Amino acid sequence: MSSVLTKEQLEAKLQEKYDAIIVGGGHAGIEAALALARLHFHTLMICGSFRRIGNMPCNPSIGGPAKGILVREIDALGGQMAISADKTCLQVKMLNSSKGPAVQAMRVQSDKLAYARYMQKVVTEEANLDIYVALADELIVEEGAIAGVKLEDGTRIFSKTVIITTGTYLSSRVLCGKTATPSGPDGENTNYGLSTSLRNLGFELIRLKTGTPPRVYTDSIDFSKGQIELGTNMPLTFSYQTDPKDMIPFDKQVPCYLIWTTPKTHEIIKDHLKESSMYSGMVEGVGPRYCPSIEDKLVRFADKERHQLFLEPESLEINETYIQGFSTSMPHYVQEQMVHSLPGFENARIAKYAYAIEYDAINPLELKPTLESKKVKGLFFGGQVNGTSGYEEAAAQGLIAGINASCYLKHTQPLILKRDEAYIGVLIDDLVTKGVIDPYRMLTSRAEYRLLLRHDNADARLIKYGYRVGLVSEERYQTYLNKQKAIQDEMERLANIRVTPKVNINQYLSQIPSPVLHDGISAKDLMKRPEIHYFDIVKMLSLSNPLNYEYGECLNTLVKYQGYIDKAFKEAQRVLKLETIPIPEDIDYKQILNLASEAREKLIKIKPLTIGQASRISGVNPADISILLVYIESLRKVKKHE
Repeated sequence: MSSVLTKEQLEAKLQEKYDAIIVGGGHAGIEAALALARLHFHTLMICGSFRRIGNMPCNPSIGGPAKGILVREIDALGGQMAISADKTCLQVKMLNSSKGPAVQAMRVQSDKLAYARYMQKVVTEEANLDIYVALADELIVEEGAIAGVKLEDGTRIFSKTVIITTGTYLSSRVLCGKTATPSGPDGENTNYGLSTSLRNLGFELIRLKTGTPPRVYTDSIDFSKGQIELGTNMPLTFSYQTDPKDMIPFDKQVPCYLIWTTPKTHEIIKDHLKESSMYSGMVEGVGPRYCPSIEDKLVRFADKERHQLFLEPESLEINETYIQGFSTSMPHYVQEQMVHSLPGFENARIAKYAYAIEYDAINPLELKPTLESKKVKGLFFGGQVNGTSGYEEAAAQGLIAGINASCYLKHTQPLILKRDEAYIGVLIDDLVTKGVIDPYRMLTSRAEYRLLLRHDNADARLIKYGYRVGLVSEERYQTYLNKQKAIQDEMERLANIRVTPKVNINQYLSQIPSPVLHDGISAKDLMKRPEIHYFDIVKMLSLSNPLNYEYGECLNTLVKYQGYIDKAFKEAQRVLKLETIPIPEDIDYKQILNLASEAREKLIKIKPLTIGQASRISGVNPADISILLVYIESLRKVKKHE
């Protein structure tokens, strides 16, 4: 059992050096600490507040497009987030279910209080993990290698490796209107010492900004003026280890609601724009491009008549609703007007006002692909301190930092995931090769090989790595192998079953509807029809011992998309070969049609010499690279014929 140490207990332990110290108890810190402790390393988590371990300072949800696949990958590698999300969810939804498997992803609405409490229970019950509530003030470095940390009270704690997962707490200040308050999220203490220590060690820090919307008392909202958004009535889980029967039943899930801003909302914001921290000149940091404040949306997308807002329950234990998409740094009295202008919010009472927060982050170009610092051996970084946004991105980095810190301690090969293996691989490669200028958010468009990086196959891609490093048990790995065999056996069974145009078969096909049969066909080939699912085949043929829902979904995707998947593998190889193609010095990016505006802006500014260099620029996505390649090839052909 681990424990939350008192000052006296910590001092008694200081005679022995820790294997690892994790600074921070957010989503990255939890994964890093658990990974090291579960790999039998003597680990210490230092956090500013025990009750903030696992806290959700922003949206009360986990998952979403691309992010949900990150959570599945964390689980496949042996991390914790997926299990905790399953245990404490209020609603489960599969997004983009009507679209292809490359963009389908899960999201759960989380009970934020239950989630944090569950995570606190997990870390306190983990063997080899101690927890101490304090603020780290300085890094101790000896001969170019990390040696430990010094706390604000002067206590020196020595360790063989350190992982910084301080989130948005480094030299942070909360902004609201024209007021700036030194503070971390939710009124917690900020940390100035580590910022100073990192600068003194020669690290480049960048200033970033994020924000959060107001929370409104749920019983003061008229939800009848919104559009109800229910979950998905399917046996869905984030974790491969969760039994669907243990998830919240569909009829007990809590609904969300959709509303839109009104002309009155826009009028209020425009009239008070200069009172926003964002537009008053107070903000030093760069905000998230893909999750802007509502006032930023009105300025950047002036042609839009309304903006979508998503109403999310915060917890069953508190009377508060989160207005997703309504982040702002307006003064409180303006926020009151803004909220009351929304449909159903005419009589709403604000429980917590919105605010922006800016903070120091490390330039991720300072890091190796292992997330170890290039400047100080044994010093790793994970989470929002690396310039990212989002709980899922943070947890993924924390897990990889923890795994690679264990490899550092054992002197074994580190784990570096490739871009065609995992969204985690895309995330980290983007950070350490492209850097960031605004908080990085994981998007499906960032992945060149997203058909290979699906929700359903995270275990097939990554569980072998979790098993290799020791976070996936022998029993769990064997269960995975049995799953793969069951799917393969079922695929062979379908290939050997002949379906003929019998009356009952054609009647079933007509009901789907799908064209009737005139000749015999294998069940596997019949299943390739887009409208026919594996479970249609099961019902149509009254198959005995069918696969369960999860296995059936995997089989369905493999049968239907095998050709596309094979093509994606070939495309990956082609693109990798073309990354070294030179870009003409006199190229005019303004003449290239269909380039994203952000990509064009970055390419003109940076002037990359090669396609490889261009692909590493933040804001230049795979689709832009493909367009650029086609254009360069067209230029080559023109010059050849001149």
